[in-house]
Amino acid sequence: MSEIVIQAKSVSRVFHQGKLDVEVLKGVDFSVSVGESHAILGASGAGKSTLMHLLGGLDHVSSGEIRIVDNNLSRLSETSLGNLRNRHLGFIYQFHHLLPEFSALENIAMPLLIRRQGFTAAYDEARDWLTKIGLEQRADHKPGELSGGERQRVALARALVTRPDCLLADEPTGNLDQHTAEQMLELMLGLNREMNTALVVVTHDLSIAQRMQFRWHMHDGVLTPET
Repeated sequence: MSEIVIQAKSVSRVFHQGKLDVEVLKGVDFSVSVGESHAILGASGAGKSTLMHLLGGLDHVSSGEIRIVDNNLSRLSETSLGNLRNRHLGFIYQFHHLLPEFSALENIAMPLLIRRQGFTAAYDEARDWLTKIGLEQRADHKPGELSGGERQRVALARALVTRPDCLLADEPTGNLDQHTAEQMLELMLGLNREMNTALVVVTHDLSIAQRMQFRWHMHDGVLTPET
């Protein structure tokens, strides 16, 4: 049996808006094992991004539980949760969230420096990743000096430099043209195969979803597998 990286059990998430309680997720069950690729489809407002934030430990469940490599996130301190995310998860979003004052090389090295890896080793690893994504000539360029596709590739390298067990990607190609989006998808799938990193992608794009092993649909806070 494959090792489960992330598991959601009966997860609900309720947001309080004045006197109203809005249930965004309703009893979601979902699990991801090492090396798997999953796509989550659904209309805007269906709860996809809320689920991704919960799976990544960036938000807290209202009921149920999220486990990362069998650690119940609700029982962890913020420090322990941060360490767990740094060791096991990578994140990439529709907007790259790169630090504008740092170069591409420095942005990629940042997660390794946060885990107190030595500067030389961290920058060597970051340079290797720049080569993997075909941007070795752009090492010293800041995000403002890169194209949209280049920024997303740097964000992908930053997400994977720690060799996480799972990459969570929320609309990672949403701001890219079709050709650049296809390049990004090929990069993600190639690294998924080479590193055995699990991949969970939220997307509106059916052509992206069809490239994943498993497809799920989110509707009105309910997650169902494609049959």
